[in-house]
Amino acid sequence: MASGPGAATLKKCLEVLRDARNDSEQLAALLLVTKAVRAGDLDSKTRRQIFDAIGFTFPNRLLSSRQAPPGCPEHTFRALGLTLLACFCTEPELAGHSQVLNKIPTFADVLLSPCQPDCTSMVDDAYQCLAAVLATPRGPREMVTKGAASALCQAYVNGGYGSERALALLLGLLAVSEAKCWQRDAPHLLAVLSKLSEEFVRAEDGSKFELCELLPRFIPLSPPLAEVSQGSECVRQLYKGLASILGSKLSQSQRDPALKLAASLTQACGSEWIPAGSTGSKFLALLVNLACVEVRLTLEEPEPLEVEGKKEVVTACYVLIEMGIQECLKEEESLLDEAQRMQLMRIMEEAFGAVVFYLRQVKEEELQDPFVFASVRILGAWMAEETSSLKQEICELLPFLVRYARKLFKEGGPAENLPQTAGLVSSDSSILGQDALRFLLPGFCHLTAEDRPRDILISEGAPALLCDYFLHQWGVLTSQPGSLTSTEMSLQTLCGIFLNLVVTAPNLIRQEKTFSSLMDTLLKSLPFLLPQKDHLVLAANIATLGLMMARILSSSAVLQKTGSAKEFFRATICFLSQAHTAQADPGSHGLALAVSPAYVSAWDDIRELWFLGMQALASCVPLFPWLPQAVLQAQWLEELSELLTRVTAASVDFELIAAFQAVLVELARASKPCREVILSHHGEEWANLYGMAALEQCLSKQ
Repeated sequence: MASGPGAATLKKCLEVLRDARNDSEQLAALLLVTKAVRAGDLDSKTRRQIFDAIGFTFPNRLLSSRQAPPGCPEHTFRALGLTLLACFCTEPELAGHSQVLNKIPTFADVLLSPCQPDCTSMVDDAYQCLAAVLATPRGPREMVTKGAASALCQAYVNGGYGSERALALLLGLLAVSEAKCWQRDAPHLLAVLSKLSEEFVRAEDGSKFELCELLPRFIPLSPPLAEVSQGSECVRQLYKGLASILGSKLSQSQRDPALKLAASLTQACGSEWIPAGSTGSKFLALLVNLACVEVRLTLEEPEPLEVEGKKEVVTACYVLIEMGIQECLKEEESLLDEAQRMQLMRIMEEAFGAVVFYLRQVKEEELQDPFVFASVRILGAWMAEETSSLKQEICELLPFLVRYARKLFKEGGPAENLPQTAGLVSSDSSILGQDALRFLLPGFCHLTAEDRPRDILISEGAPALLCDYFLHQWGVLTSQPGSLTSTEMSLQTLCGIFLNLVVTAPNLIRQEKTFSSLMDTLLKSLPFLLPQKDHLVLAANIATLGLMMARILSSSAVLQKTGSAKEFFRATICFLSQAHTAQADPGSHGLALAVSPAYVSAWDDIRELWFLGMQALASCVPLFPWLPQAVLQAQWLEELSELLTRVTAASVDFELIAAFQAVLVELARASKPCREVILSHHGEEWANLYGMAALEQCLSKQ
């Protein structure tokens, strides 16, 4: 119970509240109770006694009343009800009660009503109730669905009494329910961002840097900020404000929030928030330069990340550097000219030297740190694009990268704790935290084509890890139908890595048992994948890899007359045979050989795979006695003969002729029925027409 002279009075009031015979007696006691409540000197026990005495029923009646005591303002009863609820809400158990959560629209209405000088206590109480609700487990969700988020936005934009508290509550709500808030209240949140952006441009004092800290919380990752006109204007204002800041001499405490704001804009818009032209290109170069300098200054220190907040700043710099990499490598519409690109690539190389230096110092107990993940991720982005620089340093780091990727893959990683700026968000970001391999795969694909890094990767057990990862990613793709772009890209890149190993280290494929498991998965996956036309590039990768591995593993149990092996080869024959067709030749009255319509959009990505697959299929024919029969069943020989007979010879280039001939020769040698089908379809004639000398010779033999 509260102490002092008012304690006895309050106790008496509580007794009256319990025993009141009519509303006037209860109201008189209640006025004294609320006076004590507003004085703020009640302890938890007393607040609970008040609640036990009146419960929610009486505050509910007060809030719904449209009358007032004689001579009192019309909102008197509502104000009393709010005061009591604010008192109750100081108890977390009561703040999360459904009776309080149901009042969220009432609290929101108070914030949006015109505030007279005698109404400020009502506004204070409404904010106090909402702050208490926000701290409860159900509170944030209820605040979004019951309109509190939009009310807080409007209260801040209107700038009335307590608007700064509205902004503080919005920040708290966005911290726990950002996606739901933007999904439901995007226009209102954009209005807040618009107001903050205008203040940011106008500010000429320290508040400009305070806004740098605040603004990233109001920049949505989805939907894209620049898609609506209001968002585009905000982006323009934020660019203008940042350009004025970063073009000036800044202290560390001023530069850090500016870099974090720039990183948030980059996450939301890529490089599109920076205007084209000379001014924009200079700004981008400056931004990436500052980020690289910050990375070097921080990570080259003996204890680089001891200063509070440094990890967040460097992680933001990683986002800006990744934008720099992408702009430097753009073939068209880059903001940078050639001289700027060359200069930035040199500066970024120095920054990545610092990243490598830092990662080499990472201790075992630090492997779960999200900043280590962010550092590995950005290094992966560099390794994916720049293969010639820092080669020695990266080779020395490879054992750590493999060990780190294995640990996160096997044990799971810091997905939940990743800072917002840890990387550009993708549609399937739920797996990104533990998926360091995803970001390392493109670099590994380059490195497995070179002797020394490939030997290191093999010695560290990377091939077995990558096989396990392939099986895992294939499981993800098949268990979650729909567009999983990152999963599909990972599988394609893995196929590229395995193709490198097949070509350069065939003994490894024979000796590692895990490749037999991979082969088994490839055999089963292609028949599943090929009918789904949206996955043609992945199907091409799997078909070609499977054929290349089949050459090496032909004697393994998994490939000896098994149903899955025959299904796989039938699917590869289907893939290879349907790639070309005859179509009208604009230059003549005849027909020309062309890529089939279903393959056209993907042809740039699968052309080399198709030719490699044809070469591998030719090599497989002598190894699998039942393979010619599969070709006959598919009627490929008849279709190919007809195709080559119908089109003009000039429309078939030499590389294509060589690919067809290699397969046809092996089939004719291995199978008398295949040879007879070719001959019966004028094979000698079109072999001569296309200059297929080896096929002519094979067909002429009795």
